[in-house]
Amino acid sequence: MASNNFILGLDIGTARIKAAVGEIKKDGQLSLARVFRMPSAGMRKGMVDDIGEATRAINSVLFEVKKGFKLAHKNIFLNTGGVNAKVQASRGIVAVSRADFEIHKDDIDRAIQASQAISLSSNRMIVHAITREFIVDGVGEITDPMGMTGNRLEANSLIIDAFSPAIKSLNRAVETSSGGLSGLIFGPLASASAVLSKNQRELGVVLIDIGAATTSICVYEENKLLHIAILPVGCGHVTNDLAIGLKASIEAAEAVKTSYGYAVAKNVSGKDLIDLSKIDSQSKNSVSRRFISEIVEMRLAEILEWVNNELKHIGKAGKLPAGAVLVGGGAKMPGLIDLTKQELRLPAQIGLPDLSNFMVSNSDLNTELEDPEYACCLGLLLWGKENSPNKYSSFNLSGSNFFKKIFGYFVP
Repeated sequence: MASNNFILGLDIGTARIKAAVGEIKKDGQLSLARVFRMPSAGMRKGMVDDIGEATRAINSVLFEVKKGFKLAHKNIFLNTGGVNAKVQASRGIVAVSRADFEIHKDDIDRAIQASQAISLSSNRMIVHAITREFIVDGVGEITDPMGMTGNRLEANSLIIDAFSPAIKSLNRAVETSSGGLSGLIFGPLASASAVLSKNQRELGVVLIDIGAATTSICVYEENKLLHIAILPVGCGHVTNDLAIGLKASIEAAEAVKTSYGYAVAKNVSGKDLIDLSKIDSQSKNSVSRRFISEIVEMRLAEILEWVNNELKHIGKAGKLPAGAVLVGGGAKMPGLIDLTKQELRLPAQIGLPDLSNFMVSNSDLNTELEDPEYACCLGLLLWGKENSPNKYSSFNLSGSNFFKKIFGYFVP
């Protein structure tokens, strides 16, 4: 299976690492070969906290990948998206250069470049520069102004920047594990590309990616990216709350959350008792399942309140017809869809990867992929298909060439 057409989507989270191996066929189709899910370590809120532990965890995943796909680990497309990431809107304005005022590619390039000319401190780097729309002589919502006429061309962009030492630490952990980095992408955008349909992005939708330590959101409307945010709270905080409330170990609290947690406490019987001694030998008491669910609901409602505040900030609270799409490990909590509808006043659904973008011949793999936790790593594969080193130059950490190519994949 040694083929330089293999690519690896690597989603390194705080609690788990997810990986997906794909092969780009000669006809251009992307064949999905296998997915992996293993414990993570050395990560905190999406950033490397202990590079030694992170390297060992990544190495364990790449060791399994190399068993069947010898070169896939040399062509890795990696997610980033810690709480240090920042998003800001930026506008660039240029005069159309030709005497007949017809807009050409060089005018578009200058406008985009002007919109990316922002001031950053020396320890931050641009990860994505996403052009949202063009404006010609005050008329906006233009996707492609090529061939139009006007005196003034403006480009509106979203700039995503990150703490460069955190990016370099993640890169070093991958390279120390013998991995080869071919691309870096903002995790929430990768998840959106694997899950959201064009119709959802057109109508208006918020994608909510609930990880262990962070929750990410992407908001789309009229097929344009409106807003991105990283919130410093995730489903791991539910586990911590249960550990405190039940006076149990973190391991026992996680087991209780997974087995008995429910997001809407009023729908759970208060008479249903859980004997904690069967889960944790140090615990001697029993608790009602409703009490467990009250703890779960309180924290999840807080996460959704953070999400709603972001929607209020952009004037979209309760105003997205395609509603909320939930992905990530936290999206699997029973009852979360009902709680999301209640808190956000929007339709809601679990976001499963759209497998029509892949060739999947193994029925068992098809079943395994019906899981919102794989959204990001499959989105990384989709990006990798369009931006593999076979088509473009290799990854450049400085961002001078590499990051200019990233935004094009997400622009309608």
